[in-house]
Amino acid sequence: MNSTFSSGLVLVFALTAVSVSCADRQSDHTGDDKVAERTAMIEQIRAHGFRGEDVLKAMFKVPRHEFIPKRYRLLCDPYGDHPCSIGHDQTISQPYIVAYMTEKLAIKPGDRILEIGTGSGYQAAVLAEMGANVYSIEIVPELAEHARAALSDQGYGGVKVLTGDGYRGWPEHSPFDAIIVTCAPEDIPRALVEQLAEGGRMIVPVGAGFQRLVILRKTGGEVKVENDLPVRFVPMIKDRSD
Repeated sequence: MNSTFSSGLVLVFALTAVSVSCADRQSDHTGDDKVAERTAMIEQIRAHGFRGEDVLKAMFKVPRHEFIPKRYRLLCDPYGDHPCSIGHDQTISQPYIVAYMTEKLAIKPGDRILEIGTGSGYQAAVLAEMGANVYSIEIVPELAEHARAALSDQGYGGVKVLTGDGYRGWPEHSPFDAIIVTCAPEDIPRALVEQLAEGGRMIVPVGAGFQRLVILRKTGGEVKVENDLPVRFVPMIKDRSD
């Protein structure tokens, strides 16, 4: 449920042409006809200067188009360098942003990850492909249902999806080694910081209008905050029914 770079950000990187290996292709989903499109997507991410090969391998294996609801697939190139609508005024992020935020989490196999804003389920699938134990919260019931079905269909049924308010987090499964927020609150939710484990990392876009990715690290009981890229995400929705 996220978006893209701020248009004012200019990136200049040396471009390295590296092809997806034959071994990666052989590990792809059986009968998948989108290998060429995913290869092009990976090369476009590298064109931004991205070098996180573990993340790229995971993204190559996940069929991004399968996570976009069918009625929206013809409205947007699923593998293009841009976000795509998934309905309910929500989007699936630009592939580079997915790669960038995932890399910043420094995921290790077995890490317990909380995602706020399941959306299509694609980001959760990438995290699961990297060996994480993923807990994801989606406030829009229709999207939560779609994500559960898409994740199960693509072999990521171990991802746990809760329909609920992301501002509250998921205390029953805390503490989390990392938290990724894919929608923008105006301020960092306190409950999420409290549910972060010692040594944990969180990445979240913060702000109304102008937004910036913020990276938090909890060390020695203290939380260190680092401002990162300017971005543009959909707002984080709060449950107002209570």
